[in-house]
Amino acid sequence: MAQHALARERLFALRETIARLEGRLAPALAAAEREALAEGRKTHQERTLPPLAFGVEFLDRALEGGLPLDAITEFRSALSRDAGAASGLAMAVAARLQKQEADGGRLLPLLWIGDAVGTLEAGRPYAPGLRDFGLSPERFLHAAPRKLDEALWLAEVAVESAAFSAVIFEVRGNPAHFGLTESRRLSLRAHAARRPLFLVRQAGAEEASSAALRLHVEPAPSALRPLPDGSTLSGSIGNPIFRLTLEKSRNPAPLSFLLEWNPHEREFLPVAEPNLVRPPGEQSAHSGAQLSASANGPHRPQAMGALLAFERAS
Repeated sequence: MAQHALARERLFALRETIARLEGRLAPALAAAEREALAEGRKTHQERTLPPLAFGVEFLDRALEGGLPLDAITEFRSALSRDAGAASGLAMAVAARLQKQEADGGRLLPLLWIGDAVGTLEAGRPYAPGLRDFGLSPERFLHAAPRKLDEALWLAEVAVESAAFSAVIFEVRGNPAHFGLTESRRLSLRAHAARRPLFLVRQAGAEEASSAALRLHVEPAPSALRPLPDGSTLSGSIGNPIFRLTLEKSRNPAPLSFLLEWNPHEREFLPVAEPNLVRPPGEQSAHSGAQLSASANGPHRPQAMGALLAFERAS
């Protein structure tokens, strides 16, 4: 029975993918539309939640308003060393969502589900750091299941319960047990519960999924910290900056841009390409000691002498 159910899920996922490629409604959504029209209710398009805007005009225009709040949005880092950037962007988006809901009188918690392998690689969320990044630690819950199957089950139940403002699911790489079928189940639950799921994929490759949007995230150099008088603090580190590439969306062409996250105002700011050339005498933060290169040291390897070839003993 389990094999028949799995085959049926794969068939439904394949039909949905084909329908999207052809620009038609997926079978499940088409059936829901017919049922809604028969009962005289509003259609799916009319009941769509307003998206979460980034607050950056050109980006929100490319995303048709912002991030969907009833679907999966994937933040992907191609390298392990960029996992912090993908996690940081997901936290920034979650902080912006918390602010929007708090302004509306809603104080739902946020759930972060960390895959065991991904947690070992990138670590766990740190409460004081969350506050400095713009999140409310008292409304932040962290779960660390031991197995990926348990993490998937928890993600499905959490999204379906609609008890959280958002669910962040962190997974490493492209595991075999988290493919198109599992992604489709999560997408359907997010759509039914009208709650967002933010998927943070560490060191993963692009793959077919039911995510409505996928952003490739890389870290970018931060500027110096600005001072009230308009100058900058020498040797300091300013707000985090992300280099984003829109990999999957309705936008026909890939879009790459830089965004700065202001954790105090909880807003994104557009950034031009950074100028990595610093003025004379200006040092980067923690640039290290300025030492001259070593030469003619006392412990240089001795030159090799003559080589002798001995006859074989046997």
